[in-house]
Amino acid sequence: MTENQLPLIEKYRVKDLKDIKGQDLAIQDIKTFFKTYPKKKAIILNGPAGSGKTTVTIAFAREFNLELFELNASDLRNKAKLEEILKPATLQSSLFKKGKLILMDEADGITGSDRGGVTELIGLIEKTQFPIIITANDIWQQKFSLLRQKCQLVNLKELKDSTILEILKDIVIKECRTIKQETLLTIAKKSKGDVRSALNDLQAALIVGEENFVSELHEREKEESIFNVLKIIFQSQTNSKIISAYDSTNMELDEIMLWVEENIPKEYSGKALFKAFESLSKADVFKGRIYRQQYWRFLVYQNFFLSAGISSATRLKSNRFTQYARPSRILKIWMSNQKNAKKKSVLEKYAQETHISKKKAQQYSFILPLILKDKSIQEKLEFDEKEQDYIQEKAGTIIIANNLNKFRQD
Repeated sequence: MTENQLPLIEKYRVKDLKDIKGQDLAIQDIKTFFKTYPKKKAIILNGPAGSGKTTVTIAFAREFNLELFELNASDLRNKAKLEEILKPATLQSSLFKKGKLILMDEADGITGSDRGGVTELIGLIEKTQFPIIITANDIWQQKFSLLRQKCQLVNLKELKDSTILEILKDIVIKECRTIKQETLLTIAKKSKGDVRSALNDLQAALIVGEENFVSELHEREKEESIFNVLKIIFQSQTNSKIISAYDSTNMELDEIMLWVEENIPKEYSGKALFKAFESLSKADVFKGRIYRQQYWRFLVYQNFFLSAGISSATRLKSNRFTQYARPSRILKIWMSNQKNAKKKSVLEKYAQETHISKKKAQQYSFILPLILKDKSIQEKLEFDEKEQDYIQEKAGTIIIANNLNKFRQD
């Protein structure tokens, strides 16, 4: 992957401490930790998502010429894994650097039980020969009480809108692009102090255009809402209030079903997975009856199986962080609609230029890509870049198919 293909969050990740904005006090505290090491052998960087915890750690490793050994705590949920992977890293010296720095990222994912996680991590901190940096979004959970005592605690604050706006402006200039101040300010406010979120939004705005990006913000708000609802359904205890959980979203039940279907495997396994999908299938049965017979009173049953039914699939509730995913079926539908939109616009321009109806142009659609692949024709019809790409892609597909048929005949 070339530098131009990198996500903005990686392409413009701060490499030097002097370039990190809005975290001056935290950086000073971390410098003090390194100066006084091993008075405390580990430090916890606590702060909201996107506040720069990982970036600060990488910058410190670079400035002090330290080898960075990075782990994600969500992958190390038990004692055996911590013993197998992290323990050797705390004892073996670096071969090529001045020293070593161990990063335990997203500590919120570590279990707090005696069978692993926090207890073992504390033991490793006591034995380590190298400084350990632990990042967390919320280190004040009860399970981390002993860990907090063993570590120096540094809080990274949520960045101000003005700070994020400054970062966005700087990147737009470096990218040699133009984007309205109003759009940048909207991105900064919507990020709520999360630089990662702001840069992802900026990249989306640069790719799809400002108008399309603004229209997508509404969809984003719906997604944020469904994320919270899914957490309630999957991770909260089943009670009488859970059947009204979906009332807080603006989504229809049919769309909610796609989100639930996509994310059930992320939360459940074994018998609980079977029970959850069984409830989902019953909700789908009532959905079918509603559409076929127009029995809208069945909505209450569809909602019941989609909420309380799935929630009751297991009594073993957790409060761990899960990265829910957008339904892949929705994405496939969207991609299909995008292709159909390009095809429709090509047919409309061709029909207008040749003075035929759109219906007649549709009859020639199978051969049109070969007719329209000539650049001079595309310029005459004023095809935009997306329409040109569509023509080239379709023409290439037709040529390959024809060659394949000739090869089979030979």
